[in-house]
Amino acid sequence: MAMRPHVWVLSAVNLDQYCSACAGPAPAEGGLKRCPKCKTVRYCNSECQNRDWAWHKRECDALQKWAATAPSAEHAIPGEAVRCLGRILWGSQKEGLDSPWAQEIRMMQSNRASLQPSAFESQTHLAHSVVRYLGVSSPQELEPYGLRSAGDLVDLISRFTTNTFTLTAPSLTPIGICVAPAVALANHSCDPNAVIVFPRSPSASSAKEPLLHVVALREIAVGKEVRISYVDTTLPKALRQKELKEVYSFVCQCKLCSRAVPADPREALWCPKRCGGICPYPTEDDPLTRCVKCNAPIGDTDAVLDALRVGEEALDKATALQFRDPAKAKQLTSNIIPILTSAGVTPSSHPLLAMTRLHQELLIADLPTALSQETLDETVRTAAKYSAGLQSLLPKGHPVRAVALGELGKLLAVDEPSPPSGSDAAGRFPPSGPARLKLAYESLVKAHEELLIGFGKAGGGGQLGREVREAIVRLEKELGVWTSGIRNALEDTRAARAGPSSK
Repeated sequence: MAMRPHVWVLSAVNLDQYCSACAGPAPAEGGLKRCPKCKTVRYCNSECQNRDWAWHKRECDALQKWAATAPSAEHAIPGEAVRCLGRILWGSQKEGLDSPWAQEIRMMQSNRASLQPSAFESQTHLAHSVVRYLGVSSPQELEPYGLRSAGDLVDLISRFTTNTFTLTAPSLTPIGICVAPAVALANHSCDPNAVIVFPRSPSASSAKEPLLHVVALREIAVGKEVRISYVDTTLPKALRQKELKEVYSFVCQCKLCSRAVPADPREALWCPKRCGGICPYPTEDDPLTRCVKCNAPIGDTDAVLDALRVGEEALDKATALQFRDPAKAKQLTSNIIPILTSAGVTPSSHPLLAMTRLHQELLIADLPTALSQETLDETVRTAAKYSAGLQSLLPKGHPVRAVALGELGKLLAVDEPSPPSGSDAAGRFPPSGPARLKLAYESLVKAHEELLIGFGKAGGGGQLGREVREAIVRLEKELGVWTSGIRNALEDTRAARAGPSSK
């Protein structure tokens, strides 16, 4: 199922990188056209700008007034939640308060009655920001938007908070937020049978983008619910339940949460005897833990608990520093990953999996300016560990797993700056030369197969599927050149050994 969201906005850091009308990336030639009035939003071309004007007209004035009264340049652009709520309210006026468009917004579930105490402060702050953004000075001035009381505004904010989807690029990179009431009807499961993606299919023109797709990951029987996940399903149960309770006000009782398992791969250690089994994480209350396969006990559980605590703290710090101080963030991930690994934490477990992913992103960001064989190989190894960690958590075809495989394949296909030779290349990972290209090809083929599931077969796996397919074709040609070269060299060698008499 594919549809355009009711409203969407880009996050502030992406306003100069993506079109505010179609959410497409900046064109390679010419870049984006900036709105000459607010100088905040940008567009691919005049067509996108003209198409968005009916929505941007009111927003443009609000952005200018907000910037004029901002205490600093850092706060000159309101947050994405404020801008999205503004578009919802102006859209309700534009479409009509009794229109199906506005009614669908009002039909979304509000959790005002069951709000957690921790949510009151943030929602109150958001309400004040929305009032300021709209430029109203009294509750009566909100009535034209269909808000007749403070409670109506809180209800709207609650509906927005619990029914907003992340707007992503085809690579799953978050670029903003959106609201699609029909899709918000789908309930949650930590083991979902469907996912939400923005694949940018070739059949859809930019005038119809961004197009939200709901894609089935497996067969869904007649009468069964279509279920999506509201949270990151690679997180352990306790963290998933915490977020679901705080944001969505319910306790999840899906199969993944209610089914008892000997060891969750999201919270597991390798067997100390290396039998291939895993051990559940120890806890402060129950430090004794054994391998579920051979029953071998973990020895120093205090060291494991210390490593996990340090890992959690470092992950939070590194995530906060990722864009502000990437060098410091990379130093943290580089130091903590070996500690978690030496403690026996499996690649699929938290916080190692999340730390590995962050380390990969930081390494990739450095590649254009610091491409060396050592850096490239470390990035490949990190991507391989992250992809391997996802294999035991996510089903085949899950977009996150498919994208990770594609990233690994693309990294393996990067030209080696100074490939090792002879004994230096023996038995190492990643391999070098033709073996590296072959591994890149195999990874991309698997990625393409999974992209056709997670991003939709009809659209060829979306934009990312097309890019991976093109990379596969290039590698096929390159591998063909290698094969022909080797075959010709062997024939020349045989001919030289045989001598003239063999002709």
